[in-house]
Amino acid sequence: MSSFILRRLLHAIPLLLAVVVLNFLLIAFTPGDPITLLVGDFPAPPEYLEQMRREFGLDQPLWIQLLRYLGKVAQGDFGYSFANQQPVAALILERLGATLELTMTALAFASVLGIVFGVIAARSAARTGPGLVDSAIQGVSSAGYSIPDFWLGQLLILVFAIWLGWLPSQGNNPVRGTAPGFEGFVQHLSYLVLPAFALSLRYLTLITRITRAAMLEVMNADFILASRSRGASEWTVVVVHALRNAAAPVLTVIGYNVGFVLAGSALIEAVFAWPGIGRLLYESISKRDYPVMLAILLMVSVTVVIANLVTDIIHRLIDPRIERA
Repeated sequence: MSSFILRRLLHAIPLLLAVVVLNFLLIAFTPGDPITLLVGDFPAPPEYLEQMRREFGLDQPLWIQLLRYLGKVAQGDFGYSFANQQPVAALILERLGATLELTMTALAFASVLGIVFGVIAARSAARTGPGLVDSAIQGVSSAGYSIPDFWLGQLLILVFAIWLGWLPSQGNNPVRGTAPGFEGFVQHLSYLVLPAFALSLRYLTLITRITRAAMLEVMNADFILASRSRGASEWTVVVVHALRNAAAPVLTVIGYNVGFVLAGSALIEAVFAWPGIGRLLYESISKRDYPVMLAILLMVSVTVVIANLVTDIIHRLIDPRIERA
């Protein structure tokens, strides 16, 4: 296992290097001048603009900018934010907690309910054929998967925040601060409900459909029939035998979507004014804040690599038959 992890990490190094280079080139060739956007409508003289470009290193040829950036990233230095006037690493660390809270809540909610609904639908289909329960879950899953996240977020705000007034629509805490103790926890939780649900619905429906399909492949297998013939309880048959053997594709989908949940939080955070990295990415794109954009994209790429590695390790722990090459 240790040699497998080491090989995967060594393979990830050139992959991440390619990601850094491609992201840098794509952003560098994007139309727009960050210095002009930083100065705004102020009629700055050309000498001042040239001075600003020299300070931020934008007056150098592109290949020199790339080499300098690669050298800084290798040292853990992600540059200086044009728009926020502070180091990028410190800026991201300020927002990281809010994003992790939102994305991990959404992913955990989608994973747990998706597996539960998928098992219920597969068990219903395997026992009685496509019935009401299975058809209802599949229908809702198809509808949920087709709804765009940002549009769902606006609908949730319209219904639960404006019409009904049950939940807040913006931010992650009250402007005047949360109350102490359990009351403050409930207040904070009320701000998390809508954005977490809006972010999780697409992945919940996807995990439900993958779980159902994987479970149906094993529900009529010989080892399931043998387990039932030995008098095993339905819980043992469905969870211990069927779900464990169907877990590989489900875990793959969950692990594969960790990076997409993190990247997809940008629109949700923008809709709900959630003060996280996704909203920071959205703001940095509009302001052409290149160092922040590059750092966030690199963080998402590293997250995907780590999530895939952890998923492969869990696969081997669940099913030792997986090839160890």
